[in-house]
Amino acid sequence: QVQLVESGGGLAQAGDSLRLSCLVSGGAFSRYDMAWFRQAPGQEREFVGCIRWTGDRTDYTDSVAGRFTIFRDNAQSTVYLHMNSLKPEDTSIYFCAATPYYLGDDYSSIREYIYWGQGTQVTVSS
Repeated sequence: QVQLVESGGGLAQAGDSLRLSCLVSGGAFSRYDMAWFRQAPGQEREFVGCIRWTGDRTDYTDSVAGRFTIFRDNAQSTVYLHMNSLKPEDTSIYFCAATPYYLGDDYSSIREYIYWGQGTQVTVSS
């Protein structure tokens, strides 16, 4: 059974940095395309960014491009989301997601991902 466990969330002030981690167990992490999504209260879950299993390609939503970076450590079965220059609008629950299948042009769609974590809360104050 594949399990994803996020950690690293917490309270931050605008301009701060945080690093989220997602530990994957029970599956072939090195062959999974991985993504981060987030969901604010009363809003739909939205794509943040993703990284291919090869590690050679990442994609980000416009609102975080240049501030957030996704990288992976296959030896640790962990994917990271490093967040710089945090803004109050980044406040959300952040979810890690994975798929063992080819991630094509619909990489930002929730439907593309098979496995999900439970999420970790990030709160940014102004």
